Amino acid sequence: MKNSNFLKYAALGAFIVAIGFFVYMLNASKALSYLSSDPKACINCHVMNTQYATWQHSSHAERATCVDCHLPRDNMVNKYIAKAIDGYNHSMAFTFNTYKNAIKISDNGAQRVQDNCISCHKSLTSGMVNNSDKYHNYDDPSVATGRRCWECHKGVPHGKVRGLTTTPNALGVKEVK
Repeated sequence: MKNSNFLKYAALGAFIVAIGFFVYMLNASKALSYLSSDPKACINCHVMNTQYATWQHSSHAERATCVDCHLPRDNMVNKYIAKAIDGYNHSMAFTFNTYKNAIKISDNGAQRVQDNCISCHKSLTSGMVNNSDKYHNYDDPSVATGRRCWECHKGVPHGKVRGLTTTPNALGVKEVK
């Protein structure tokens, strides 16, 4: 009988410790911030400080957040699926240090950014898309115009250089607003 009670209390104690550890890790990793649209969630990992710093000084800082450009905007399900996939990939790359100095967007991420560029700037891009067969006949079949927006607009919104050394003094977040 005493053994049975001991096991129950030990199991309950282990469960409480596990819940406490889970809550601690949730808080320490700022995991809930990833459910928001706040750009500061993207810099929970110091690796993204360059992207944040360069975005802060861009024309997009006043009008678009990371989520507006980098995640699907058609519906919430696609948005959170993409957020989960990107979050998993980022956490693996950052945890195991498998990313390169110049972080490169994935093909899926690039397609989402391209779709969002065209969606936000449709008053400008509609003419280009309609006339793409006449004026923009390039080799990329994944894009209606044969060219991605940032092939011409290289500095939007993260500047021209894409490396951790681009902003060497950006060891923390410095708000410019």
